[in-house]
Amino acid sequence: MIVGWITSNVFAQTLTLPPSGGNQKAEVSQWIGPVKITINYSSPKVHAPDGTDRKGHIWGELVPYGLNNLGFGTSTAAPWRAGANENTTITFSHDVIAGGKSIKAGTYGLHLIVEKDQPWTYIFSNNSTSWGSFFYDAKEDAARVQSIPEDCEYTEYLTYEFEERQPDAAVAVMRWENKKAPLKIEIANINEIYLTAFRNELRNAQGFNYQNFASAANFCASNKINLEEALTWADAAISAPFFGQENFSTLQTKASVLTAMNKTSEADAVMMKAINHPTASVSQIHVYGRTLIGEGKNDKALEVFKLNAKLHPEDKFTPNVGLARGYAAVGDKKNSAKYWEAAIKNIPENQKQFLSVYEGELKKMKESK
Repeated sequence: MIVGWITSNVFAQTLTLPPSGGNQKAEVSQWIGPVKITINYSSPKVHAPDGTDRKGHIWGELVPYGLNNLGFGTSTAAPWRAGANENTTITFSHDVIAGGKSIKAGTYGLHLIVEKDQPWTYIFSNNSTSWGSFFYDAKEDAARVQSIPEDCEYTEYLTYEFEERQPDAAVAVMRWENKKAPLKIEIANINEIYLTAFRNELRNAQGFNYQNFASAANFCASNKINLEEALTWADAAISAPFFGQENFSTLQTKASVLTAMNKTSEADAVMMKAINHPTASVSQIHVYGRTLIGEGKNDKALEVFKLNAKLHPEDKFTPNVGLARGYAAVGDKKNSAKYWEAAIKNIPENQKQFLSVYEGELKKMKESK
């Protein structure tokens, strides 16, 4: 019995042979933030395996228009398999919106109805395992979405790729010969997906690192979402047992969350603590001052630059640049010129490439007195 079982299983194995028709398998994946999209397909050429040039004979001939009886399988109204050989498939790691239609996470058979001088139709089938579209059944459709085909540069191999990539969307494109069919894929709730990931990860190994709590809080502050929870994350980054660290960066994170919550006075108090903290570097304080100028808080920025000069008397360049910009912001051109001169006199080697910029600022201050 054992010998017979071994023999039958040995003879049941198949060889690794070239793909049918020479249509090489291909796969392309694209991440839209935390969402992964993968298209798996076989890629035919415009030129046939025997070398025949089929240019001008792809659309409407090799790939027939409409739904057709392919003469094999159970389908009498089959679309194109959107590739060659096995089922072309598309996999979504999360729910998406494709061509305006909501589609659940999962793997789908991808088919395409090609039409002459009309929109084409992508079909997402719940059947992703049948061979090609020979067994296509419309009852298994998860969704159908239209695509407006476009002329494109010549493409020998049928290819899927992603264009117009955005933080929450991308356009999947099938291109072959002289046509391409775009399919916009959007993530409706991408920030919620990030938040779900944060909550899971911060309860795992990642949750023993104060920087991860600060990153999650900063994400929320930047997007003005989930701010109450973000404040707890910011506090954890500062003072959680075993791993919390109070430093300039974690204090600045908390201030950012408070600012997003419109708690301005509390945010200002935390930032004052941050810039006076022993960990605050001359560059960090300087950047904060520049941020204040960008927000139109010129008087406050000047006070920050003055503090930087007081806290870091050993640095004769960056604090002077800050004071020059701060005085310029409040309209005191005389003092601005004074500090530009001091900064230029003490310019470090790594800043000499910007010397002409600083000299230009000095010239503007002197000429506009």
